[in-house]
Amino acid sequence: MLVTVIGRGHSGTRAMSHTLSASGVHMGAPLNDSWDLVPPDAMYDACRVLARQVRWQGGLKWDFSALMQGEIPAEFRDLIQSYLKSVLTSPAVYRGWKIPETTLVLPWILRLFPEAKYVFWIRDPRDCILGSHVTDDLKTFGIAYPPVDNDLLRRAISWRYQYDLVKATRPPANWIEVRFEDFVLRQDETLARVGDFLGIKLAKIPVRPETVDRWRTHPQTVTYDFLEPALRAYGYEIPAGTKIEKTNLC
Repeated sequence: MLVTVIGRGHSGTRAMSHTLSASGVHMGAPLNDSWDLVPPDAMYDACRVLARQVRWQGGLKWDFSALMQGEIPAEFRDLIQSYLKSVLTSPAVYRGWKIPETTLVLPWILRLFPEAKYVFWIRDPRDCILGSHVTDDLKTFGIAYPPVDNDLLRRAISWRYQYDLVKATRPPANWIEVRFEDFVLRQDETLARVGDFLGIKLAKIPVRPETVDRWRTHPQTVTYDFLEPALRAYGYEIPAGTKIEKTNLC
């Protein structure tokens, strides 16, 4: 069985990678403190190869249609094979990997590994964007987006881009969506659901309830207008009286 965890940086994907490793799944080697398979350079370069096929249409609109058809470049295949060498050559029955940048190449990863199992990890974007991550500036990976001079807004645009990319990609048969908040606050129930999906018993790792809903008390919290549809789609609360920040980017 091959499994990967999909999700933007700071969405809590390290908790799932830690869980899988503790449950006997070989998550590649070496792993960093975030339970990412490293070094990441080949994956980063693969992201830039895929980005050549993404067309920015202005605002927060990107055309992903070229990713869903045609040949996957050999350069991309070689980079992914290089990045995943420790996973793909492992004799372990249960193998997998986690690095947030996999989300940026999801359409082609699905085409390369159609039989793999995919765990799509979701976290309230208002929490997800409070910390910086290498994917904050999409231009680092060759993706164009509106010019902004606000770090929080830049992170929110990155979140929205990755949300749109996932939604534009037809999910495979072996796909499950998991909210970080459910993993933390209802761990036993969530582990049972994901374990049933993977066909293995999952170990229980320590979790910290205070990592949920940090946005409620954080001084930098902003609810951007272009995040509102996703917040509602995933069942995240927008308290009465919340100021929705208008950006004119939608």
